[in-house]
Amino acid sequence: MTTLPVSPVPDDLDAARGSGPARGPLGRLVAGSLVAGLLAALLLAAAPFIPATESGVTGGLLLGFALGWALLAVLSARFTSRPQGWAVAPALFLGLSGLLLVVFGAPIREALAWVGPPALLVLGVWMVGRIRRRLPGRGARALLYPVIALFVVASLAGGYETVRGAVRAGSPPDHGRLIDVGGHRLHLDCTGAGSPTVVLEPGAGLTSSDLVLIAPEVAQDTRVCVYDRAGRGWSEAATAPQDAAQLTTDLHTLLQRGGEPGPYVLAGHSFGGLYALTFAARYPEEVAGLVLVDSTAPDPAPAPEPRPGSGAGSARPDDTTNRISALVAAAGRLGVGPLLGVESGDHLRSTVDEYLVAGSSMDQAAALRTFADKPLVVLTAGSGTRPGWSGSQDALAALSTNTLHRVVDGATHGSLLGDEQDAARTARGILDAVAAVRSGTRLTPDGQ
Repeated sequence: MTTLPVSPVPDDLDAARGSGPARGPLGRLVAGSLVAGLLAALLLAAAPFIPATESGVTGGLLLGFALGWALLAVLSARFTSRPQGWAVAPALFLGLSGLLLVVFGAPIREALAWVGPPALLVLGVWMVGRIRRRLPGRGARALLYPVIALFVVASLAGGYETVRGAVRAGSPPDHGRLIDVGGHRLHLDCTGAGSPTVVLEPGAGLTSSDLVLIAPEVAQDTRVCVYDRAGRGWSEAATAPQDAAQLTTDLHTLLQRGGEPGPYVLAGHSFGGLYALTFAARYPEEVAGLVLVDSTAPDPAPAPEPRPGSGAGSARPDDTTNRISALVAAAGRLGVGPLLGVESGDHLRSTVDEYLVAGSSMDQAAALRTFADKPLVVLTAGSGTRPGWSGSQDALAALSTNTLHRVVDGATHGSLLGDEQDAARTARGILDAVAAVRSGTRLTPDGQ
């Protein structure tokens, strides 16, 4: 009896079709599809018909990436003998997610924040199996594996960020309270007793926790309040652009609803000085004194035509600024914030937004042309300053006829908050302003 050899049965039709030699450069086709997807993602994220929101820009990116996977599936079937039909799965997943984000916006974004990470993780693992079975060349695999690794990392980081945000939102602050200022809640923590109340403004990207060396010192002598700007610390994110005008409006509402009436001594470090100046310009009757701690100086000559958002209203960044902000927000949802040294995605976005509207904030702070004879203390770092900084500090000190300008020898911009000795000298400058307000006397350089 003659026994005929039995051919192995292929796992599926695609595997059988892929058993012969390739008819085309599959590796270059994979590379071209990935590059085309990346370019399409960038173009769609910037396209004027895509909303300049976090949901819209994220949706545009996903649609572009979906196009790249779709090209891989279609072109591999058309030009090679090894069609990569599995690429239809990521194309459909990313394309449908992107379309829903563009059309429906924030509600879909919040749903995808929970559903997307596990689905993306499963998809990435499944794709590895398909590639190992159906893609023969090592070069093509070497191109795809890093992309899939990004899928897995994004799913894990995004899931962590979503769960972390939910847990934090459900937990009360360690100190202070959350107060609604109109659409979002801000964290306010006030300690000590006495008048005037000191309100501390940290610099760009900082939170109330960065004032831990200063607030307790000031609280020994008077009432002191610290707070977190929107999107940072315990405060919720805001939808309105956060320029100086909007920030001071929210701060005023926060203090009023928190039962912390003036008069205030406002103390601002770095960018916080811009916000203190703007607050004094907008609510002059409620500000009894100012302390500018190595403060950023306002624009000395605001543009004749106000920049977007300058003046009394809030900032209205242009389309490009909105799209950059949206990209930052999308990155933040993938857990990028902690990698860059900030607490969360919301914190990352609020920090970037703060710099994006810096021009408007500087114009708005320049609205304070004079502080009359109210106490004004200017503290300037004695080392590490850039050219022209001393002149800008002198200009700030000239805003009042009742001024103490103190150069803190050896201190740097950051050490005025972060070094124990230098922070004590910052607290002393604040209390000098408090004493002058209480006594109604002039500030004197009493032995620096």
